[in-house]
Amino acid sequence: MLEKPLGLFGGTFDPVHCGHLRLAEEAADALGLARVRWIPAGRPALRTLPPQASAQQRLAMVQLAVAGNRRFEIDAAEVESDQPSFTVPTLERLRQPGICGPDRSLVLLTGADAFAGMAGWHRWQMLFDLAHVAVACRPGYSIQADDLPPELAAQYRQRFCDDPAALVGAPAGYIVPFAMTPLGISATRLRELLSNGSSPRYLLPDSVLDYIHHHSLYQEL
Repeated sequence: MLEKPLGLFGGTFDPVHCGHLRLAEEAADALGLARVRWIPAGRPALRTLPPQASAQQRLAMVQLAVAGNRRFEIDAAEVESDQPSFTVPTLERLRQPGICGPDRSLVLLTGADAFAGMAGWHRWQMLFDLAHVAVACRPGYSIQADDLPPELAAQYRQRFCDDPAALVGAPAGYIVPFAMTPLGISATRLRELLSNGSSPRYLLPDSVLDYIHHHSLYQEL
């Protein structure tokens, strides 16, 4: 029997919140993933400003957020590295023998907005040689190729797949959408609430909020 795909969920997670958790949880169900591996970025390469929390603090918050979910695991290698975090080098690392290897089905999880900007990522054309890409969409919403940059639209038309079962049979190469419950939560909004002294409770796990208060994070914008 072929091994179920492994989901990969990278991000800054500054801070991690319930929107992130629901995306990973619903992806695991919709795509038939064996597990979801969370990969916090150490030094996010595409951000104009550095994260407000340190890499180790963001890793600690993700560890707290995913604790108790057997389908979730954490890869801390990007946090421990002194190099900027880019998606393609991360995937190349995971493809090494002894980690995931060349034949495991890997599925990169992303939101629709991030996917639309993928043509601006470092060596982005290589992504599809290393992993499938799964795009979280609002229920009833479909990605329109005409709304994407031309290069990305061409890849989307070529690689679109609406059958998650196909992910098992290939290590990489498909673009598959999946429906996700829409949650209007963003890390930017959470940081604003915290800096203003407003409560973000129920938008992120209590354990993460306790950690933020204990370490006096996001006190100022």
